[in-house]
Amino acid sequence: MGKLNKTDREWQRELSPDEFRITRQKGTEPAFTGKYWNTKQAGTYVCRCCGTPLFNSENKYDSGCGWPSFYKPLNTTVIEEHQDTTHGMVRTEIVCHHCDAHLGHVFTDGPEPTGLRYCVNSASLELETQEKSDEDTYP
Repeated sequence: MGKLNKTDREWQRELSPDEFRITRQKGTEPAFTGKYWNTKQAGTYVCRCCGTPLFNSENKYDSGCGWPSFYKPLNTTVIEEHQDTTHGMVRTEIVCHHCDAHLGHVFTDGPEPTGLRYCVNSASLELETQEKSDEDTYP
């Protein structure tokens, strides 16, 4: 599957202002404010911009940082890493391989078995669950 290329105008029509700022302009949501920072619900976290499956809830953990944290992505092909030297720091930015949406950063202070912490903005994700809503259960 090739890269998904859209103009800023197209992205702005599909995303909220915060989602656009975070995913397309490399922004960050405040700690402990995002929709998924403390979610324990089972499912698959997909890219908010293109729907690519990125993380499994089984690999999510409470890192105490205030953002959703995972110790590994679904596989190594769905995430790209880039050096980020903004704000006077040297970090590793993570983006969606398919649409280049900014997800967050990866750090080397995570738990075993990887020792990594994928620190992701909630606005960059959507959680797809297996649970059915009442509407699906009752005709």
